[in-house]
Amino acid sequence: MNKKTARFTVTAMLAALTFVLGMTPIGIIPIPPANVTIMHIPVIVGTLVCGLGTGLILGGVFGLTSTIRAFMSPSALVSPLMGVSPLMVIFMSVASRLMIPVVTYLVEKAIKNRYPKTAVAIASACGTITNTVLYLGIMLLFYVISGIDSSTVISVIAGVGALNGSCEAVAAVIICTPVVIALRKMLKDKI
Repeated sequence: MNKKTARFTVTAMLAALTFVLGMTPIGIIPIPPANVTIMHIPVIVGTLVCGLGTGLILGGVFGLTSTIRAFMSPSALVSPLMGVSPLMVIFMSVASRLMIPVVTYLVEKAIKNRYPKTAVAIASACGTITNTVLYLGIMLLFYVISGIDSSTVISVIAGVGALNGSCEAVAAVIICTPVVIALRKMLKDKI
């Protein structure tokens, strides 16, 4: 198998996994008033194993799937924005997810020589935190721009960000680190 075929295969498998996670309760777990997600994990794995290009494709799949879910069953935090502007929801869902691979890739690249044993874990946590901070930050910005009373949701957003974001970051470190290390060994010289 040549490198292009191997990269395409891994990308396609992770894209399918992202889509399945997004369209089933496995990937987006509703815990009112928000959702806890593990859909960022294939994005991080794909970025660290195959590179930024694959990561951006997977981030796009995550964003698209998140948008579909927002239209099908919006969370209590997304519903008010959906009523004002579905375009805001689309932007919020896609833009934050496209930044996951960018941050993951840049963090790992910046620290892998200095901290080779922990670079994957740190990059995984940073990618996850990027998703949480940008998604909820853009949401709050859109609340303010659209004139929706943000004073009532700012504490909810902060609480959701702190609780969900930290749980998601821990999950990413625990899952991504061994998976990335194993895939890199298995796919060495193939990607």
